[in-house]
Amino acid sequence: MSSMVLYSRQAKKMISVYKKKMLLKTKVKHQQYIMRTGNLSDAKIVSSYLLSDCPSQAFSALVYVSPSSTELFYWNSLIKHYVVVSKNIKKAISIFITMRKLGWLPDGYTYPYVLKASGELPCFFLGASVHGLLVVSGFEWNVFVCNAVVAMYGRCGSVDLARQMFDEMTGVGMLDVISWNSICVVYVHSGDFERALEMFGLMVRRGGLCLRPDVISLVNVLAACASLRNWRIGKEIHCCSIRRGLIEDVFVGNGLVDMYAKCGLMDKAEVIFDRMEVKDVVSWNAMVTGYSQIGQFDDALELLKRMRVEEIELNVVGWSAVIAGYAQRGMGCQALDIFREMMHSGAEPNVVTLVSVLSGCAVVAALRQGKETHCYSIKRILNVDEYDSGEYMMVVNGLIDMYAKCKDLDTAQRMFESIEWSSRSVVTWTVMIGGYAQHGDSNSALELFSDMMQNKKGVIPNSFTISCALVACARLGALRFGRQIHAYVLRNRYESAMLFVANCLIDMYVKSGDIDTARVVFDSMKERNIVSWTSVMTGYGMHGRGEEALQIFEGIRRTSYVIDGVTFLVVLYACSHSGMVDLGISYFNNMSKDFGVLPEVEHYACMVDLLGRAGRLSDAMKLVEDMPMDPTPIVWVALLGACRLHSNVDLGEYAAAKLSELDSENDGTYTLLSNIYASAGRWKDVARIRSLMKNIGIRKRPGCSWVQGKKGTAMFYVGDRSHPISNDIYNLLTDLIDKIKVLGYVPETSYALHDVDDEEKGDLLFEHSEKLALAYGLLTTAPGVPIRIIKNLRVCGDCHTAMTYISKIVPHEIILRDSSRFHHIKNGSCTCKGYW
Repeated sequence: MSSMVLYSRQAKKMISVYKKKMLLKTKVKHQQYIMRTGNLSDAKIVSSYLLSDCPSQAFSALVYVSPSSTELFYWNSLIKHYVVVSKNIKKAISIFITMRKLGWLPDGYTYPYVLKASGELPCFFLGASVHGLLVVSGFEWNVFVCNAVVAMYGRCGSVDLARQMFDEMTGVGMLDVISWNSICVVYVHSGDFERALEMFGLMVRRGGLCLRPDVISLVNVLAACASLRNWRIGKEIHCCSIRRGLIEDVFVGNGLVDMYAKCGLMDKAEVIFDRMEVKDVVSWNAMVTGYSQIGQFDDALELLKRMRVEEIELNVVGWSAVIAGYAQRGMGCQALDIFREMMHSGAEPNVVTLVSVLSGCAVVAALRQGKETHCYSIKRILNVDEYDSGEYMMVVNGLIDMYAKCKDLDTAQRMFESIEWSSRSVVTWTVMIGGYAQHGDSNSALELFSDMMQNKKGVIPNSFTISCALVACARLGALRFGRQIHAYVLRNRYESAMLFVANCLIDMYVKSGDIDTARVVFDSMKERNIVSWTSVMTGYGMHGRGEEALQIFEGIRRTSYVIDGVTFLVVLYACSHSGMVDLGISYFNNMSKDFGVLPEVEHYACMVDLLGRAGRLSDAMKLVEDMPMDPTPIVWVALLGACRLHSNVDLGEYAAAKLSELDSENDGTYTLLSNIYASAGRWKDVARIRSLMKNIGIRKRPGCSWVQGKKGTAMFYVGDRSHPISNDIYNLLTDLIDKIKVLGYVPETSYALHDVDDEEKGDLLFEHSEKLALAYGLLTTAPGVPIRIIKNLRVCGDCHTAMTYISKIVPHEIILRDSSRFHHIKNGSCTCKGYW
């Protein structure tokens, strides 16, 4: 143990002993005074108690002192102690109320501390009452008091009233530097940083010796510049601090470091930091935070090491900054490592630390570590009274988000339901809706969104809530619900996040089968980014409209956006699903030469898919053999899918063997190979594959289809008879099959993957989920309205053929989305043109 630590402990012990002696001495004097005079108290005794740091005894004595202006000092000292020193705001308010009841009249020193206490709570009604009292008492034009009124209204969230008070002070010419600083702080705390800069500029322009910016002025305006990432004005403030001789002040230095760091100008932040003669822990934390925010974690960790060497106390802010930086960049494991190091160092995590750790757990689905953090939160925060409701809910929201992203939706839901409706903020609703939308239960996400919108407490969805709901609509293909959300967005004008929301709208319309409306949204956007262009191009590719997809690609080329590997994946995908084989080959061969984009394994997989769909299996195999890198499972799966489409048993077996060598066996691999054998009539091999799947515990995903009806979405599995109108569905389907057989439909029994006779195979095909969904759609959809069906797997070839024939005799367009693409079937033809 160092000598400094020993000295510190001895000093604390001596101070404690001295205080006890002083308190005992004061009590003895108090008792002697009462015995001698018969009076219960005297101002001298109160003063002694205050000097002994015994405010409760001072208060007990002070209540017996008769009101007088000369003794008011002691009440002010007591209130100041509880507001500034012990931070017991409620006690300070209680003392003020007792003082008033005893007939004492507050003065210009009382009101500022009481107003500060009202703002700290915050309690608007209390603050407004005190404001009314000081006006009646004649202190409405005391600049010291009025500055406290401005600050109080700002802390209570009443920015308009704070500005009104400031303007009234302006009208009578009673402003000082503190007045301007107070209104700037109000705007900074309310998040209106532009207005804060505007007020600072107005203060500087008015000039004069009495309005020269001081340290507080510069610190406030630097905070606004940092939040706005406005380094240009920040540089002007830097120059101002040099001219005013304030550059050496540690608070100004910290503000400059923080401003440059948040603007991403770490080289300039380093210069300021290195030149600071006096640094405190805030200075170091600002640098650590800056490096973490731009992803320079090695530099951040090196600074933490330097802090240890120079014996700078490592506090929770620096640790939290590094943890948050890792978590925000999806590096959850590294965030957890830093958290462990922090715990070993003895630092105590706060609310921000735990929320960042939970975010890190969510990113990497570290459920066990998330549960450990949950336990720690219960012991240190959730069951501790010192944390307010806002901090409590920050942790709870982080826990719900963590459990949802770790796919433990039951626990997330239980936590969500345990929160009273009145306590649920928009963040609480959003993390739960997002959890459902992104991890498997889109119906529940939309139900929850509807509950939120009907909530009488007035919770208004933000852009993230809207986006989560749109993701759920996209997954379900819930076009009607998505349109309602679109209408809500237009009515409520989400300008601040319209780019983000508009991109989600494009994705929703694309995946709900309405590519034309997606294009309308795209065309109406005032601002676009590369995601906007890529989303609409992907949409055209999914819908088999390759020429329009390539027109969008040419549009990207005319912008300043960099065309990268992702863009070319979408181009090749569009060519593959539109049958533009030669054009796809041309783009693939020239992407490196013309655009500087080297083909990666995903691009080769796209080309294998493109050639395979076109039946050019030998070319696809040659491309695989010529790859400059080892083929990954995605390449062999693409080849295996092509073999299934064209019934190439030998090449299919070869691709399956390669997948087995790569330990990439899943239900899709075995199912494709089994289907290839079934198409070739090799039923013994089919039985062998199914037996192998059973022995190693692999289950084939059951095919299911869902379709929109008048009363929501209905889901069907093969042979499903659970729906209330199943009899009507099967009767209509029987009638439709009979009618299309007259038109030339012949069941494609190769898609009935069982070793039975052709008649039984036809019966099996009859019960496929796609056909059941179509029949339900026909029964529940008005004539002329498109029927929208979603299949979780690739559509069955026989079902595709049957739907094409059925589209000749029903007044509907059939829009089918399978795991690969969209099929728009109408009047006996499909947009896929056989490339499905």
